[in-house]
Amino acid sequence: MTEQPSRIGICAGEMSGDLLAGAVMEAWANRGSHLKLTGIGGNRLQAAGLQSLCPMDRLSVMGLVEPLKRLPELLSIRRQLIVQQLGEGPDLFLGVDSPDFNLPVERRLRRAGITTAHLVSPSVWAWRKGRIEVIRKATQRMLCLLPFEVELYRSVGIDAVCVGHPLVDELSLLPDATTVRQSLGLAKKQSIVGVLPGSREAEVRQHLPIFARAMTELGQRHPDLHFVIPAANAERRAQIQQMLRGVDLPLTVTEGQGRVVMQASNALMIASGTATLEAMLLGKPMVIGYRMAGLSWFILSRLVTSPFVGLPNILAGETVAPELLQQELTPEQLADAVSDLLSGSGDAQTARYQELAGQIGGNFADRCVDALLPLTQRS
Repeated sequence: MTEQPSRIGICAGEMSGDLLAGAVMEAWANRGSHLKLTGIGGNRLQAAGLQSLCPMDRLSVMGLVEPLKRLPELLSIRRQLIVQQLGEGPDLFLGVDSPDFNLPVERRLRRAGITTAHLVSPSVWAWRKGRIEVIRKATQRMLCLLPFEVELYRSVGIDAVCVGHPLVDELSLLPDATTVRQSLGLAKKQSIVGVLPGSREAEVRQHLPIFARAMTELGQRHPDLHFVIPAANAERRAQIQQMLRGVDLPLTVTEGQGRVVMQASNALMIASGTATLEAMLLGKPMVIGYRMAGLSWFILSRLVTSPFVGLPNILAGETVAPELLQQELTPEQLADAVSDLLSGSGDAQTARYQELAGQIGGNFADRCVDALLPLTQRS
């Protein structure tokens, strides 16, 4: 008798979520399970068998204002997804990150009797705790990447489990700095600064002019520097190259290869996000710089309770990597901070990162499957 497939509804609205969910579905299938996937996702989930309801990038929006501009389209996609999932009646619906989009979907499906789970905790430790009640009504199990998040949920009676972080597994397989420099065509002993302005169009548009002026200043102070910018995809690479026309610096722009660039670098200037955690796990000194639209920042600064935006600083509970936010992010201050790293202050960062990395477990994908499998048991 042929085993019935596990019917999994899923929604990943960002490239990072697609990569996480794709790894989990692959690990699940490797256990001999036949999965039927429905919902929304990108290339990695589609490779696992998902036929996406719409292009994933239609859900990828930045800040608090941009979603408002595209609200009718986002609400339409959400309605389509809910209708699809109610019709499919999956054994489990898994929302992956993108909480503003996914939690209302999960809540509606849960009310209809569909089991729900959420992978990647929203930043409830940063936002005011009213958000906890939204999560309580939406999801039956929260899969957290960081151990301190679990305690917060359990303290208010929400089922949560730490599944470790995929980066611990993935980055351990990365070749050493000398090898990756060779792969990028860079000299073994050259001083390299990796420049990561963000993966979204709006982030690059906001950050790159400031980063580029800081690069020019650093090039004058340190004539031996070479800069490398890993573009998230072909579209971002074209955008970056267009914006840097006329900039005369020793510069390489790659497509993808963000981790390789970080591994090759002596220091990083980096926008906030998961990339800051990657840099920490690689032991790379960094300066975090981030700006968003003024109205978005005005709203966000009144909602967020965490004093930090970079994950290494959040994990440490103190400033380990300098953060330059909004008006503090100027070319001069950014150049000064990166120059300090190149002059030796980055060694203290690296030592602290080794301590922090020990707090995060690996074996991410299998731990996710272990957490999700019991939820799919048919009565």
